[in-house]
Amino acid sequence: MKGAREAKEVNEVNEVKDDNGGVAAFFDVDGTLMALPSLERRFFRILRYRREIPAKNLFLWLGEALRLIPRGTSAILQSNKLYLRGLQIVDECGERDGEVSSWHKDGHQAKGQASAPPRCNPRLPVPRFFAQAIERVAWHARQGHQIVLQSGTLEPLARAAAQAMAAELGLRGITVKIRVCATRLEGMDGKWTGRILGEAMFGEAKARAAKRLAEDLQLDLERCYAYGDSLNDRWLLAMVGNPAAVNPSNDLASLAQTLGWPVVHWKEKEKSAQRPRGHGEFTKKKGQHGAFDVWNWYPRKNPE
Repeated sequence: MKGAREAKEVNEVNEVKDDNGGVAAFFDVDGTLMALPSLERRFFRILRYRREIPAKNLFLWLGEALRLIPRGTSAILQSNKLYLRGLQIVDECGERDGEVSSWHKDGHQAKGQASAPPRCNPRLPVPRFFAQAIERVAWHARQGHQIVLQSGTLEPLARAAAQAMAAELGLRGITVKIRVCATRLEGMDGKWTGRILGEAMFGEAKARAAKRLAEDLQLDLERCYAYGDSLNDRWLLAMVGNPAAVNPSNDLASLAQTLGWPVVHWKEKEKSAQRPRGHGEFTKKKGQHGAFDVWNWYPRKNPE
């Protein structure tokens, strides 16, 4: 009887997953799954702290920003990565390893990516997810939904966020593949050129990427879910049948009210006590975080 009951439960679970095989949940990252400041801004601070950004890169960035002014503030912030010109490519583990590459849907390495010997590296900022965000992703995973992170941040940062979320789900006994659609950078001789491959993943680009993924995975967008926090996410939210505005900006909240979209408010986990900013320093010793505790690094329970 026990074996028959267990088999019935397994069949029921499989039926649910089959029914939801054409469903995906699209999540914005910064401000939606985790609190601001954004992962890229934190990464920029780390690079500045380590004095790895040449002064000339800041002038290059400023020049490009002036050129992008007619396209608006979002284009300046999302499409201008010249501050990274000449820096060693960093993968999602923070390793400066030129083997890192952006992978297209056909599995081919992105043009312009090149290999290089590993170098001394900074650690990437680790996201501190909203507790409700983790539970929501876990719910979707249990339903058998595809999980997709869509972000205008750099692809290595988004992939690191995906790995961190996968680890959170693993603690709950959930194993799931998390797909990432983020801004890809061109690489040459193991270094970033500061130029973007394709288009920056923000605004309407998110909706276009979601549509391409839906075609590849045979998703039913009317049954899909999307979560975003800013007006730049409105195109993505509008193309699915189950949109939700998360901690929305005033303009997105107004649009959500007009269109009848649900509005949810996710809060950060309780923060542990933080050291004074000047107390820690970067170190390679195991179990020490350094100065970036204040940037929401996960505290380790048993530092050595």
